[in-house]
Amino acid sequence: MQRRSFLKHAGLGAVAGSAAVAAPVFAQDAPALNWRMASSFPRSLDTLFGTGEIFVKFVSEATGGKFNIRQFPGGEIVPALQVMDAVSNNTIECGHTVSYYYYGKDPAYCFDSAVPFGLNARQMNAWMFDGDGMKLTREMFKPLKIVNFPMGNTGVQMGGWYRKEIKSPADLKGLKMRTAGFAGEVLSRMGVVPQQLAGGDVYPSLEKGTLDAVEFVGPYDDEKLGFNKVAKYYYYPGWWEGGPQVSLYLNEGAWEGLPKNYQAIVEAASRVAHVAMTSRYDALNPPALRKLIAGGAELRAFPRSVMDASYEAALTVYKEFSDKDPKFKAIYENYMGFRDSVVPWFRLAEGSYDQYLGVAMAGKK
Repeated sequence: MQRRSFLKHAGLGAVAGSAAVAAPVFAQDAPALNWRMASSFPRSLDTLFGTGEIFVKFVSEATGGKFNIRQFPGGEIVPALQVMDAVSNNTIECGHTVSYYYYGKDPAYCFDSAVPFGLNARQMNAWMFDGDGMKLTREMFKPLKIVNFPMGNTGVQMGGWYRKEIKSPADLKGLKMRTAGFAGEVLSRMGVVPQQLAGGDVYPSLEKGTLDAVEFVGPYDDEKLGFNKVAKYYYYPGWWEGGPQVSLYLNEGAWEGLPKNYQAIVEAASRVAHVAMTSRYDALNPPALRKLIAGGAELRAFPRSVMDASYEAALTVYKEFSDKDPKFKAIYENYMGFRDSVVPWFRLAEGSYDQYLGVAMAGKK
């Protein structure tokens, strides 16, 4: 009896001892961390800023509250258009922004978001996750000590709000327009005077007449920002943003300092937030557009002559940059090669389906 009792208690002691040994190992794998994430977007844009909120909530809950990331709206701790710089120099551990805001530093950065006549949202996902997109953009950001993850895509955007009708390419000449990245470069070749402004600064400029036109995202955000109150004509499509991706940028040192399980959680959280942004815009844009039209907005398609002139201008810009920069050329050729390989399929399947359904629905009215 005494021997059995001894063995029983000895066994329990061994289990308890194992737990005591295991506890510090678990603690090492789950350290308490507090990071800061700067957003390029104001809190009022609940789709863009809200995507960051989804991300930080997921990270906190998946780590049992051990890893907390506090998100700050654009301009609060870092100017909205300087988030990339702040991540690069480790002022903050991570940021949520759009690569074409940094077009002036390197035009190739825009391939991490959107370029004129580029990929739509689903095609961009395919290039990033199953093509060469992630590999090429990681190499591109390596000198900045930035590790990037896709974290949101708005889907194809609208062409923006205009004070006057755009009937031909000539109507673009002298137009002061809020736009960013490659869009500004291409539009400038057509006579537009591009202005890059953060989201919160756009409405006052349009209201005061400092701007003649503005492109931002789409109906849901545009209605919240009130552009329809100061510009009448609403054009589509935004050929410069067929599927603009928003990204999570992490400082390389901060990223490498994370335990492997935290790295896996960050990657998973960014994927969840990435999908959430697109689905929210797809659900919120249609009713917002109906509301805008009911309120007096005049919906217009860009004339074919404007689209054709824009396409030719884009090809000219791409050639100029490719001739000057071999690194730009390599990404450009890979990106556009992927586009050219998938567009025929999308046109055959998605395009024909959408076109028929639109006609059929219209016929029932």
